[in-house]
Amino acid sequence: MATLRDIAKKANVSPATVSRVLNNDLTLSVTDQTRTNILKIATDMNYQKANHRNTHFQKRIALVQWYSESKEQDDMYYMTVREGIEQQATTYGFEISRIFHNNLTEIPQDIDGIIAVGKYSQAQVEQMTQISHNLVFIDDDQFPQGFDTIVTDFKYGIKHVVDYFVDQKITDIGLIYGEENSTDNLRTIPDFRYDSFKAAMVDHNIFRPEFCFKGDFTKGAGYKQMKKAIQTLDGLPHAFFIANDPMAAGALKALQEANIAVPDRINIFSFNNTALASYVNPELSSVDVATVQMGAAAVDLMQDILTNPRHVTKRMELATKLIFRQSTL
Repeated sequence: MATLRDIAKKANVSPATVSRVLNNDLTLSVTDQTRTNILKIATDMNYQKANHRNTHFQKRIALVQWYSESKEQDDMYYMTVREGIEQQATTYGFEISRIFHNNLTEIPQDIDGIIAVGKYSQAQVEQMTQISHNLVFIDDDQFPQGFDTIVTDFKYGIKHVVDYFVDQKITDIGLIYGEENSTDNLRTIPDFRYDSFKAAMVDHNIFRPEFCFKGDFTKGAGYKQMKKAIQTLDGLPHAFFIANDPMAAGALKALQEANIAVPDRINIFSFNNTALASYVNPELSSVDVATVQMGAAAVDLMQDILTNPRHVTKRMELATKLIFRQSTL
């Protein structure tokens, strides 16, 4: 069985430092990297599980993911958010219980807090509050209802995309976007990217609603909506902004089948910048979303909720940036 000295030797710190980190001593002056490294080594050596699982400092957090495990594999956006949560959880010694597809009946009744990833109806939010009032939402703005929330910037990221196209003398710009429902179908969630796109286009006086096509957020929907644009528009726009990487991949397939060259004839700019953006051909320019940091920030908020009696509910909006690849000139 691993000892404190074993962990200390591997982490290149003193056994006393290891002990204080494993006991979640927040007064200890070590870097976040050192703290995370110690916790990771302890976990890898089965030390924390064997000796610290039931300590006073251990907290159990439910990670509620609105996607199923299989759907998460298809859209890596929410997978990387989850990975950010699980990585940061080791910093505070949190034990994470994964709940997929909003299966709220699986949440343990003795849970210390819930980090909810995705979109939720009012009924689902109320169901979670009956289990725990310590709630943090990611990608669903529940701040007006009094809950800590982590969201990403749509407005400025999309404005920068539109401004980029206009700087390239491209003013006929199309949009493929999505709409979705909560898993209980009690709430329809509009795509705020549409609102941000429309506002940016109106600022340049170039918005054309006939260039906007709505699907769901899948590769199949991107393919179908681009096919529709090709078949129904008299003149195809010279650029498209597409709401996520899977939809953009589907749109690329439709364009390739129609022998429409990207980026020579049409520029494509996507959103999220998951690994998929680099896998397709041509590689996608995409708005990068700080998904891992979103997950980590949610864990930091949960730690504050659990330990700070003066905690104030917060809404955090993380910035985006443009990543340029082969789908734009």
